[in-house]
Amino acid sequence: MAQYLQTDVLIVGAGGAGMYAAIAAAETGANVLLLDKSIVGRSGATIMAQMTVAAAVGEEEPDDWRFHLRDTIAAGRDLVDEPLARILCQTAPERIWEMEEWGVGWARSGNHLTQAHAPGHDRKRCVYVDFLNTGPATSRTLRNQVRKYDNIRRVSDLIVTDLVTQDDRVAGAVALHLESGQALSIAAKATVIATGGLTGMYNRNSASANMGGDGFALGLRAGAELIDMEFVQFFPIGHLAPRLIGMDPIMWDPFRYKLGGRLLNGNLEEFTQNYGTPEDGKYVVTRDTATYAIFKEVEAGRGSPHGGAWLSFEHIAEADLRAAFGPVIDRLAKNGIDLTKMAIEVAPIAHYHMGGLRTDDSLACNVPGLFATGEAVGGANGANRLSGNAITEAFVFGELAGRSAAAFSGQAMPDIREAAKPLLAMIEATANRPGDGMTPTAAIAKLQGIMQRNVGPFRTRAGLQRALEDLSELAVALPHMPTGSAPTFNQQLADWFGLRNMVLVAKTIATAALARTESRGAHQREDYPGLDEDWANNQIIRLEGDEIELSRGEVRRLAKEEFVHE
Repeated sequence: MAQYLQTDVLIVGAGGAGMYAAIAAAETGANVLLLDKSIVGRSGATIMAQMTVAAAVGEEEPDDWRFHLRDTIAAGRDLVDEPLARILCQTAPERIWEMEEWGVGWARSGNHLTQAHAPGHDRKRCVYVDFLNTGPATSRTLRNQVRKYDNIRRVSDLIVTDLVTQDDRVAGAVALHLESGQALSIAAKATVIATGGLTGMYNRNSASANMGGDGFALGLRAGAELIDMEFVQFFPIGHLAPRLIGMDPIMWDPFRYKLGGRLLNGNLEEFTQNYGTPEDGKYVVTRDTATYAIFKEVEAGRGSPHGGAWLSFEHIAEADLRAAFGPVIDRLAKNGIDLTKMAIEVAPIAHYHMGGLRTDDSLACNVPGLFATGEAVGGANGANRLSGNAITEAFVFGELAGRSAAAFSGQAMPDIREAAKPLLAMIEATANRPGDGMTPTAAIAKLQGIMQRNVGPFRTRAGLQRALEDLSELAVALPHMPTGSAPTFNQQLADWFGLRNMVLVAKTIATAALARTESRGAHQREDYPGLDEDWANNQIIRLEGDEIELSRGEVRRLAKEEFVHE
């Protein structure tokens, strides 16, 4: 018999947002089950982030959360859910100071926090621990806080395969424990999706291995709505060449905007000014514009040898480079990179997803009992995320989702034994299947190629239709794929469940991208190159049976008096 667990609040995903949610829920006295398909507190996107956290703390220069909101809305190209963005920007300073109280150790200049001027912001607004350690430091701080609560139970290596719905609400989940190979069911008064984004379904990405869109698929199958799924942000200057071992491919961003690294085409010419954004020695171009500029230079035959652009710090004095990079200079030297004498090659890399689960201001989904947090929340970034807002989302939305879920959990514990039986049977039927087709692992690689080629930063009708056809073929093949025979740590079985989610979520991206016949933010249609004001709407996705249903939704706006002007 499958193991049966009960909890007040179930949190699926234990990165930065999940841990913050667990702390906030536990603080109210609720019993919390915090689980992850990898290792609790050591997976997800936050721990991999090296850079900055946006918050209008006003330590370097006068600031106001409304100015942060204004920049967030501008970056989002008229599609931002403004009430959600207001919560993000208004609450960010409180979370920054809370993390400081918990010992994160934000970088300081004298008696105040140091703040950087990141792309898209109108002033120095982004705090950091140091330029290569912000994510690990914040994750460590949150892990230490989680350990202080006896009412937070942590479970690693647990793959949630489906949410359980009962009486028109989400009442828990069923899961596969990789270590034991056993299935189990979890009854929960409230469930929080904290599984992060979906960029792991692109073969060139900066994500951790478990960022395959699981939470979106779980929510869809349970009746939740998704929003803005077409908007996948590609980080413009992910490392391309020479080979870089043991270092994050997106590490170049803070050094570029701190030092004014020059972005050059294959002819060693600066080029962003040709796409409407002169930089004048500063890194101020937004990510979607930089991605577009690099792709267009490559397309025109002016790319670097490996199909990207050159990033050069050769004009910076060696002493300044060493002061900025510190010990990173020595790590780069071990990779054969001397920034005083050579440029490196960079190219866009899938980095973040603006879409996600559609929520209200409490981060509750349309299905009672289900909440979302972090990158799993859609709408707050519109068509393009402002630099520095990702970890801010983990903090702000994590705390809010945990508090909201705890408030919802003041009711009788559901009994999901009967409702969970068919889902547990599906896990059992899927395991140890010999199969006669490609392995799930190989199929994931195939899906990543499909997405990279046809659902990347620049799209066409033909490419998107081809992607949907290829994804449908994978969906048909899925029930026939072998799932391995290992009783424990069966990675082939884990990949099967991951692929099941990826195929569904990939279809939502391609479907929404095909319908949006314009170019806006991170969604660029080569066959519809201009922004169309008639498309100033969100796209809402729900699942009807096995079919994806797409509709338009009105963008939520704030009243004009919510904004201030300098």
